[in-house]
Amino acid sequence: MIAFLAFLIWLYLIFLHGKFWESGPELAPAKPLTCPAVDIIVPARDEADTIGPVIASLVAQDYAGDFRVILVDDNSTDSTAARAGSHPKLTILTGAPKAAGWSGKLWALSQGVASSSAPLIFFTDADITHDPRHLATLVSRLNAPRLDMVSEMVRLNCISWPERLLIPAFVYFFQMLYPFATVNDSRDRTAAAAGGTVLIRREALNRIGGLARIKGALIDDVSLAREVKKFGAIYLGHSGLATSIRPYPHAADIWNMIARTAFTQLNYSAAYLVGTVLGLTLVWLVAPCEVLFGFPGWRFWLGLATYGLAALSFFPTLQRYRQPKYFALALPGIAAFYMAATIASAVRHWRGGGAQWKNRAYGAET
Repeated sequence: MIAFLAFLIWLYLIFLHGKFWESGPELAPAKPLTCPAVDIIVPARDEADTIGPVIASLVAQDYAGDFRVILVDDNSTDSTAARAGSHPKLTILTGAPKAAGWSGKLWALSQGVASSSAPLIFFTDADITHDPRHLATLVSRLNAPRLDMVSEMVRLNCISWPERLLIPAFVYFFQMLYPFATVNDSRDRTAAAAGGTVLIRREALNRIGGLARIKGALIDDVSLAREVKKFGAIYLGHSGLATSIRPYPHAADIWNMIARTAFTQLNYSAAYLVGTVLGLTLVWLVAPCEVLFGFPGWRFWLGLATYGLAALSFFPTLQRYRQPKYFALALPGIAAFYMAATIASAVRHWRGGGAQWKNRAYGAET
């Protein structure tokens, strides 16, 4: 019965779960009919290794309207501000000490918003480079048809062996958790965003009460999308015009990325954690166990069919990241890795560590 339930779950995921496996949509380069002013806000804390090319790509945007780049140096201990360079379109703000109750990134973003005046605000990270056509393409999508917010999952770094094996799955699992088609459906309550690329109307941000509305959120992009979608339409897609240059050369780096906020995603609930582990076991581990131990009976064939559906659903994401299709065979093991990191995130929280990022611990505040 467990094997049959796993098979039914995969039939649902493939045919009734927003076609999450399609790994789309992706915006084609475009130019907007109208070009309102845009303020690009980049929060940065100890990003000396990446900030130079990021700022260079932003000030070089081919956009017919006015735009400027506001870099908020969030109390960096390295040479982030110096390596950002200088440009007429670049303003560098020295961030104030983080206020109590705020997450670090949102505190930095809020200071950038307070120093901005444009009707459109573009939030992007200090480790993402942008094609010169990117800003124009985002504005074009925001305007036609009219939306309140546009966000994109940028192309993540995928060079080292751990990245090649684990990073496409990160994107795939995000798509499974938040199917982009349902996010983009104004009739559906599902809301999500990818924080590396968020273009939002100032009026929409003001409508929800500004970033103060979500000031303590560590998963700030999804929290922002949920608030914005209560009042207007949003878009989430993949980007072919923006790329993360942050490397994850070792499996431990990816482990720490997951463990940093995985338990936060579960609202620090032990019940949610148990349910998640049981659900992931049913979705990912039952089928390979049946393949290994169910031969020659019907359980073997049902497990093989379930395993096949899961593997096939991973192909479009592997193709997006130019990885071989046989990597799909490793999905159960990859899922087990992510499951273990999620459990580690909970253990870290229960031991008082809380979420940590950029030498900041949030356990006491969350």
